[in-house]
Amino acid sequence: MKLSYSPESINDLIRLREFIEIKNPQAAKRIAISIKKSINELKSFPYIGVKVEKAPNPELVRDLIIGSYTARYLIRPKEITILRIWHHKEKENRL
Repeated sequence: MKLSYSPESINDLIRLREFIEIKNPQAAKRIAISIKKSINELKSFPYIGVKVEKAPNPELVRDLIIGSYTARYLIRPKEITILRIWHHKEKENRL
């Protein structure tokens, strides 16, 4: 299964890392690695995330919980697209 990132999710990763990096560069790197590693597991287990019931098709739009972070993704027949990534303290409106 192919894994891709939307432009918004790439911006989310950059934004989160830069925010953390101000106070703790090592933590920023560690968290970025953890998020990417967890997302890569979706290639083998695409349905491990929680369904997003408010999505137009909740079977295909899911949230992967990664510690204090959430990665929202879309499942297609041969591809998973990471739509958005955010910290749990941020507003969730990410559809």
